[in-house]
Amino acid sequence: MWAAIPYGAVARLRALLYDWGWFDQRRLPVPVVSVGNLTLGGTGKTPVVILLADWLLAQGKQVAILSRGYRRTSTAQYLLVSNGERLLVGPQEAGDEPFLMAQRCPRAIVAVGADRYQLGDWVLERFPIDCLLLDDGFQHRGLYRDMNLLLIDATDAAGLAALVPAGRLREPLKAAARATALIVTRADVSAQVNEVCRRLQAKLGSIPDPIQAVFRPENLVSVVTGAVQPLSWSKGKTALLCSGVGHTGSFRSLVERMGIKILGEVAYVDHHAYTRQDVERLRARAVELQTDLVVTTEKDACKMASLLHPTDAWWAVRLTTHVVKGEDRLRQLVLGMGLKAEG
Repeated sequence: MWAAIPYGAVARLRALLYDWGWFDQRRLPVPVVSVGNLTLGGTGKTPVVILLADWLLAQGKQVAILSRGYRRTSTAQYLLVSNGERLLVGPQEAGDEPFLMAQRCPRAIVAVGADRYQLGDWVLERFPIDCLLLDDGFQHRGLYRDMNLLLIDATDAAGLAALVPAGRLREPLKAAARATALIVTRADVSAQVNEVCRRLQAKLGSIPDPIQAVFRPENLVSVVTGAVQPLSWSKGKTALLCSGVGHTGSFRSLVERMGIKILGEVAYVDHHAYTRQDVERLRARAVELQTDLVVTTEKDACKMASLLHPTDAWWAVRLTTHVVKGEDRLRQLVLGMGLKAEG
C-alpha cells in the first residue's frame, strides 16, 4: 500500500489543478461523450462505445470515435482508421480496439491520437460531425466533455481497493463523483453489483442508481473468412481458448456458458501483438488436444487473421452490449443530448 502513496498524491494534485482551473479544459464545437473507467484492465469500454455509436448512427447522427490507439505501431500524430466508408489501416497500425470499433461501426469515423482535443479538431476540419465519442477518456481531462460515462466492472470489486501499483485504481475512487452516470458492467450477478455499489457509497456518501449492462455472445465469426455461425452450432464442441484481453476470466466463463468444452487455454497480456510463431504454437497445441475449434475474442481475431491458413477452424465470439437496467435513462442522455456539464 505504501507504494501507492506517491502515485495517489500526484493523481489528487492533478485533479485539483483541473478543478481549480489551473489546467485548461479546451472545448470542441460539438457534443463530446466520454466512456472511461477508474481501473486498469478491461471494464468493457469498447463494446459500450460500439453500442452508443450504433444508437447515434441509427438516429442519423454523424459520429466520430476518438481513441488513443494504445500499442499501435503507427507513429503518425493523427491517424484515420476509418472514413465512415472503409477501413484505411490495419489493426497493428491503428491499435486493436480502434480497429475493432471501426470494423463493428462501419459508418462511424474512427481516428487515433494521443491528444484528444487536437485529434478532435483535426477530424472536425475534415468531416461534418454531430457527436464525438471519446474512448477511454475519463482521465483525459484536457478535452472538455459534455457527458462523462464511468464504467465499473461488477466482477472486479477488489480492483477498487487501492491505487496502482498497490492495486488497480488509476485515480482515487472519489474521482467517480465526476461522472454524469455510472454504468456497472458485467452486471449478471446482483450480489457483485451490490458490492461495487457499497464500495462506491463508502467513499462518495451516496451515488445515483447505476445503469447496469451485460455482455452477451451474439454469434461466432470465422477469423479466416468472416462467416457467421449461430451459438447453437458450437454447443458441445471442444476448443482451445486463446485471448489477450484485460479480463481473461470473464471471457472463459462466457465461452463455458455457451456450452463449448474448453480443453486448454492460452492467455496473453492485454493488447498482445500476435506473431507467426504464436499462431504456430497455438495451432500445434490445438492439434495436440484434438480440439474442434480455436476460440478467441474479436479484438484478438483482427490481429490473427493475416497469419492463419485457409483451413484453420479459428472462431471469434462476437459480443453485444445489453443494458439491463436504466436503458431509457442512458438513451435519453446520449440521444437527447441534454448533456450535463462535467463541472
